[in-house]
Amino acid sequence: MSLKEELSSSLINAMKEGNDDKKRTIRLVIANIKNNEIDKGHTLSDSEIISILHKEIKMRHETIEGASKNNRQDLIDEANREIAILNTYVPVGLSETEIRELVKSVIEEIGAKSQADMGKVMKVLLPKIDGQAPGNLVSQIVKEYLQF
Repeated sequence: MSLKEELSSSLINAMKEGNDDKKRTIRLVIANIKNNEIDKGHTLSDSEIISILHKEIKMRHETIEGASKNNRQDLIDEANREIAILNTYVPVGLSETEIRELVKSVIEEIGAKSQADMGKVMKVLLPKIDGQAPGNLVSQIVKEYLQF
């Protein structure tokens, strides 16, 4: 079963259970997937959907940051519930150690020496990671290694 089918099935189950948080969160993700499919002109692969899920999780973390500055515990709780729901659809990713090993090997393979080579490194690295880690974490680790 593809990830998109799994999300649709979960939406139906959430509606049957009356789980409003799960229903709302999954509907938002499905709408985001459909919008991306329209923009790109093709059905999204599971790795592209995982990327969307990572972006949705990142947005919830940003919501938590903003809500904590404004002492809005209700928004923080809601965002945490949504993150927990979204995390159930994201496969267990690579550990930071595994990412660092991949980054080292790609840098050596390409012969990258400075920040100017970051684009080249990311171009080779991202297909190897294939949605198993958030892009911002990968980018941060690559920057660390290219600063020497």
